[in-house]
Amino acid sequence: MNIIEVKNLTRKFKELTAVDNISFYVAEGEVFGFLGPNGAGKSTTIKMLCTLLQPTSGSGRVAGHDIVKEPARVREHIGLVAEKIILYDRLTALENLMFFGSLYHLPKKEIKVRAMKWLKALEMDRWADKLTGTFSTGMKQRVNIARALLTEPEVLMLDEPSAGLSPKLVGQVFDTLKQISDTGVTIVLVEQNVRAALALTERALVLVDGKLAHDGPTNVLLDGQLLGELFLGHRAAEAG
Repeated sequence: MNIIEVKNLTRKFKELTAVDNISFYVAEGEVFGFLGPNGAGKSTTIKMLCTLLQPTSGSGRVAGHDIVKEPARVREHIGLVAEKIILYDRLTALENLMFFGSLYHLPKKEIKVRAMKWLKALEMDRWADKLTGTFSTGMKQRVNIARALLTEPEVLMLDEPSAGLSPKLVGQVFDTLKQISDTGVTIVLVEQNVRAALALTERALVLVDGKLAHDGPTNVLLDGQLLGELFLGHRAAEAG
């Protein structure tokens, strides 16, 4: 069963076509990667799937709901980890999660149960009562992921979760994402760190200049040859 279905999706910003007539699907429980150079249209696509941007044309469905006609229903099924970490430094990790949980209108007791569940899963429970402002970027990112999981989403979308992290912390965050995927959560990953993304994802879509350049199993890209050709072709076109 497909939990995400996209058909002829296009997004234009005046004269710029950021996403150009792309179609793809994501199967339920899949770990799916969006790869491509800067400006390829990856984040724009994710924003449309999360109902933060409306498409210029085309359609998309998440968990059976139309991203344009049923945005509220779509948001009930997704969790978003944006590139910018969304936390308050003057609150503890638990206080942050309690606050964001209240925005979802969850019962207070249920928020705390879920918050501690995900903090433990992300190995952050011993810092639950520590101010977030004292955390490293990697620790903040793990709390940020816990925030996105409070609603127990069917789909977790992550936009550049490795940004600003050391190689060691990237490994820790991606190990955690693997554990989350093992629970049945569908993961959609936008990532510049190609090596880390290929190690985690089962299938990858490569966007170049807003167009779909590749959609297939990750193992096709693991040797780097095809991925190199896609990226080099993009750079050669820019140079020309």
